[in-house]
Amino acid sequence: MSVAKIRIYPDSILQTKAAEIENIDGRVVHLAEDMAQTMYAAPGVGLAAPQVGVSERLVVIDVTNPEGKKGLITLVNPEIIEMEGKVVEEEGCLSLPGIRENVARAERILARGYDLDEREQKIEATGLLAVALQHEIDHLDGILFIDRISRLKRGIAQRKMRKLVQQAQSSEEKDYTLF
Repeated sequence: MSVAKIRIYPDSILQTKAAEIENIDGRVVHLAEDMAQTMYAAPGVGLAAPQVGVSERLVVIDVTNPEGKKGLITLVNPEIIEMEGKVVEEEGCLSLPGIRENVARAERILARGYDLDEREQKIEATGLLAVALQHEIDHLDGILFIDRISRLKRGIAQRKMRKLVQQAQSSEEKDYTLF
């Protein structure tokens, strides 16, 4: 297992709909393990495959235990099949470091997907788990949480991210300057 590099906005893979996984094989299991390790190292409560550069429908989530794997949920080809209510919670994203905004989500959801043993899983969720599932499944559809906020706030967040990326690139260029 290894920690993967997390893709940062405006990387185009983050805005692309991910492909369904046809076969849960060793490659997918290894990817899920790497994603979990990356999520814990970040630290975060969820991670979608596009965030590590793989445009496939795979998510890992752990809202209960950031230190280990007791609460780890891995879903292949997840989808939300029921939603009800509305809640507004502050969200952040590993692909948008330093950006936090209030986002409206469904208060209760029923999600369906497959575990790594190819068994169908249904998860009824409220609270942080419901928000995390919606957030990560959005990633699989090329939707970022900033796409769900006002146009004004989205513009501010996009400018902050562009500035951060420019600063990082400028810093990298300085590291390679020869005298």
